[in-house]
Amino acid sequence: MTNATNSQLEVEIAGVRFNNPVWTASGTCGYGLDMAELIDLNKLGGICTKGLSAKPMRGNAPWRIVETHGGMLNAIGLQNIGARAFVADKLPELRKYDTRIVPNVFGYTIEEYIEAIQILEEGEGIHAYELNISCPNVKAGGESFANDARQAAAVTEAVKKAASRPVIVKMSPNVTDVAAVARAVESAGADALSLINTAVGMAIDINTRRPRLANKTGGLSGPAIKPIAVRCVFQASRAVKIPLVGIGGIATTEDALEFIIAGASAIQVGTANFYDPSASMKIVDGLADYCQRNGLKSINELVGSVVVD
Repeated sequence: MTNATNSQLEVEIAGVRFNNPVWTASGTCGYGLDMAELIDLNKLGGICTKGLSAKPMRGNAPWRIVETHGGMLNAIGLQNIGARAFVADKLPELRKYDTRIVPNVFGYTIEEYIEAIQILEEGEGIHAYELNISCPNVKAGGESFANDARQAAAVTEAVKKAASRPVIVKMSPNVTDVAAVARAVESAGADALSLINTAVGMAIDINTRRPRLANKTGGLSGPAIKPIAVRCVFQASRAVKIPLVGIGGIATTEDALEFIIAGASAIQVGTANFYDPSASMKIVDGLADYCQRNGLKSINELVGSVVVD
């Protein structure tokens, strides 16, 4: 790709410049380096790492992943090496690539979020944080932070006070009114939103009559949730003024364009990485081609350009 083409795809989110709007989604590319032998990491706009907690976690027992019609269910249990090991062992290698590094961060209490952020603050080369608020708040009866506007705002406000870098809050589709939660999180200081996290789903083995996941339920991702994700981006774009990052079933250039036109400034490729690791590379090239064919000086001209009568 030429420099001219790259400039067409440049986007800025919360003061951070990304070479293009195509990122890998958390949980689908490990810590980024896992994909280095399969794709050109320099060609990515950004890498959202596997979710990181303050301390290492082993995750759930198997089975943890199940293929479904149009997608997959996962109940990995947020297994990870911990924020400190990421800073020491992964971040130095990631910094060698010309892409933006966005660690995904989670916790089960506000204090755990803050602890993880404080550890990551010590690392050089991190450009922003993506906050996974779809975890149960153990101090509020196990209700997910993401499902209650007040809890979502509380964790966002606390993390913003602890973080020197932009905070992108990852929204859940498992809510009655995504726009209301988006407004609450924006008011609490979020710099951007990513939409959406997985939808809660379940699969049953008809021969054993048992759930196919050891955890019984899991997060549904892939093409099956794309229309829900596009709807959430569209609704959020009309509710808040901060930038949006679209996620959910994106596997082709056409998918990415749909999210951008709905209101997303950037997109993340997730489940597609498992069956076509080159999907993100194809989308980068496809977006550049689309801009050239349609005489667009910048991909930003498309953001939120959906026509609604």
